[in-house]
Amino acid sequence: MQNQDTHFLNPDHILSQIEIKAGDQIGDLGCGTGYMSFAASRVAGEKGKIFAVDVQKSVLEQVKKEAQVENIKNIKTIWSDLEMSGAINIAQNSLDMVFLVNVLFQIDKKEAVFSEAKRLIKQGGSLLVVEWNPGDMAIGPQSDKRISHETVIQLASSANFSQNKDIDAGRYHYGVLFKNS
Repeated sequence: MQNQDTHFLNPDHILSQIEIKAGDQIGDLGCGTGYMSFAASRVAGEKGKIFAVDVQKSVLEQVKKEAQVENIKNIKTIWSDLEMSGAINIAQNSLDMVFLVNVLFQIDKKEAVFSEAKRLIKQGGSLLVVEWNPGDMAIGPQSDKRISHETVIQLASSANFSQNKDIDAGRYHYGVLFKNS
């Protein structure tokens, strides 16, 4: 799969630093074009399930079409507003991992998104957050829209996640892996 996102983020490199097992259930919240969902689908395998969630129906249709063309059967698209607690149609405490990749800078109610991730992740599961590095750069959102590493840690901590480790998310991003403890 080729899209412009992979020039800035390398999903396979990011996933190589976190523990995804065959059969894992993963929610890609704010999936956009699905580049993380497609990478995770290969790692989780045919017994795994990737829930690609977004508020934009057009991008979900594109993810669904691409999955059909590529004969990928373990990705399910779900339309939902991440900022509405309890709105995502995925069973509570059912996911091994949730991704919040390049999405927080677009969201007003960030606490609600962390709360929703907490609702979905089973005990001992993980939350992966990848966001744009702070500062002015030629690419990405305006500097005032970017969320600092410290703010992400505070938001996750407020939702009762514990920081596991930082990951290398490339030149333009930082990544943090949290545990649902």
